[in-house]
Amino acid sequence: MNEYCLNRKNIETYLQYLREQEKSAGTLENISKEELILWKAQLEQKYRPAGVNGRLVAANGFFSFFGRYDLRMKLLRIQKEIFAKEEKELTKGEYIRLVQAAERKGNMRLSLVIQTICATGIRVSELQYITVESLKKGRAEVNCKGKRRVIFLPMDLLRKLKNYAKEKGISTGVIFCTRTGCPLNRCNIWSDMKKLCRDARVNPQKVFPHNCAIYLHVLFTVWKRILQNWRICWDTAISKPQEFILWKVDGNTKKN
Repeated sequence: MNEYCLNRKNIETYLQYLREQEKSAGTLENISKEELILWKAQLEQKYRPAGVNGRLVAANGFFSFFGRYDLRMKLLRIQKEIFAKEEKELTKGEYIRLVQAAERKGNMRLSLVIQTICATGIRVSELQYITVESLKKGRAEVNCKGKRRVIFLPMDLLRKLKNYAKEKGISTGVIFCTRTGCPLNRCNIWSDMKKLCRDARVNPQKVFPHNCAIYLHVLFTVWKRILQNWRICWDTAISKPQEFILWKVDGNTKKN
């Protein structure tokens, strides 16, 4: 549920619906579950599943605030895709252009946010654990939904984050924060990343925080396969050196 923003736009969308219904008998006091099911069906025809769920979350929060838990609606089930669609995959070149575009605009914070997500695979909600204290340790200890894990920070990223903290006068606490000192949220980062698309010449549909983590996952998978191949070669060289020499000379040589 935290994946969807309970923002003003979604609440106003539902309030507009209520105002339209007030012309009949559709007030909060006598609104029926059947009317809400009809509204949900209309949303499904107009928006994508994620967009529908975002509006349902806003409506459910509205009902909960007034104690009308009986009017809460179930969210749509969205089957997660194991692999990202090719047209939505963020390439290395696009990633570099996004970072460079952010730096040209003087938004070093956004540049480092993108680099941190891509270099560590950290979730947007976990960026609050990237603190001055974690930079001193070289790792961030994340506590998410009762599960603890350690995220190691690469040396190059560590150096950049330390320089950024020094320039901004951040001596303690969260590195990525707003002017008021609050940690950046998903909506802040999403909005800022979308604004980079034109300058970076990147399709806006490819640009969202989670896609940066997907880019890291793809990169990690490639290196994992390379290391596995090296391990096979090494094991072969140790256990069967003669076979390894033949394989090295002629890659098509097969064991009889």
